[in-house]
Amino acid sequence: MFHYLKYFLFHIIGLLAAVSLFMGSDWIVYGLTGIFGGYILLDAILGDDTSTPRFKHPGILTAQLWLALPLLSLIVFAFVWQVSPGDVLGVGEFLTSVTGYDLLASKAEASVLSNVSAVLITGLMIGMIGTITGHELTHRTWDPVSMFVGRWLLAFSFDVAFAVEHVYGHHRYVSTTKDPATAPRGRNVYFHIIASTLKGNISALKLEAERLRKMGFSPLSIRNSVLRGYAMSACIVALVYMVGGFEATLLFIAAGLFGKALLEIVNYMEHYGMVRNPELPVQPRHSWNTNKRFSSWSMFNLTRHSHHHAHGEVPYQNLRPYPEAPTMINGYLTTIVIALIPPLWHKLMTPKVLEWDKKYASEEEKVLAKEANRTSGIPALVKGA
Repeated sequence: MFHYLKYFLFHIIGLLAAVSLFMGSDWIVYGLTGIFGGYILLDAILGDDTSTPRFKHPGILTAQLWLALPLLSLIVFAFVWQVSPGDVLGVGEFLTSVTGYDLLASKAEASVLSNVSAVLITGLMIGMIGTITGHELTHRTWDPVSMFVGRWLLAFSFDVAFAVEHVYGHHRYVSTTKDPATAPRGRNVYFHIIASTLKGNISALKLEAERLRKMGFSPLSIRNSVLRGYAMSACIVALVYMVGGFEATLLFIAAGLFGKALLEIVNYMEHYGMVRNPELPVQPRHSWNTNKRFSSWSMFNLTRHSHHHAHGEVPYQNLRPYPEAPTMINGYLTTIVIALIPPLWHKLMTPKVLEWDKKYASEEEKVLAKEANRTSGIPALVKGA
């Protein structure tokens, strides 16, 4: 039972974010600090989880994923209510009468700091609850319900194209120069966010157009899932505007873009500097892995990325830890913080990349790695250190 319950950490974190958004003012700052800091602290002290339990009731685990859509909708509504004028749908008055806490008074005390924190915590939840779960569900191409829920989750970060590019592009070309999501050695994370976003959408449009042409349909039709995805995101933005007005819409767009940026930062972390012949199968060594206990339990084993890329069809609960695979700097949010400081990132990752060349690369990959090091300037970085 514990192994089923541990994945509800994901939902508890989401509910804490929603509560902090409704409570407003300083509580939003506390919520953001607590969630972000909690991940870094708990990953540091709880160590690794290398267990591989067997689950007799996988339907429960799928239902946990589906719950992400109403949970994220609640969080976004709490955000829109908090940053919009007035008491949308009378929610503040109702919750005040139930809890005794004056939400409307707290909302009136909103500051620039609390509004910025609201954007950040909502973007963090869009990235975690929306993208992580959407990623898992849109791999289940055989399950229409999971695909429906997953695509709507991705729509909050304007990234339904991910459901096409990730499954049919990224998983085929990961750790090669053909993959937009794989960051070459020496690349800056901020450049990667923009480059991977643009190239990923272009790739998704090309893949979908190719699929439709093979079926005898025009790419410019309702059958194009990428174009439908853009429309889904537009519907969410329109609904936010109807509920919260212009300012709330701008702030929601900022939160959604932050959620999308988090995905690209994670892409950056997961495959940075790795090389592979695209004609050969993907192996566990072609992804940076981590088994930090808190990240694993609260992110549906996204951390076990080495197994995921070696066998993309395996459900999250069955992913193996692969402790012998190349490992990230730390847990996910800790590594995100480090990635956002390029000098620190390169100082810590350059030795790991060079170790990967010696320990994990095949003979063919050693040649590719040598060329990648030359073009990225890694020898100069090492000499400078």
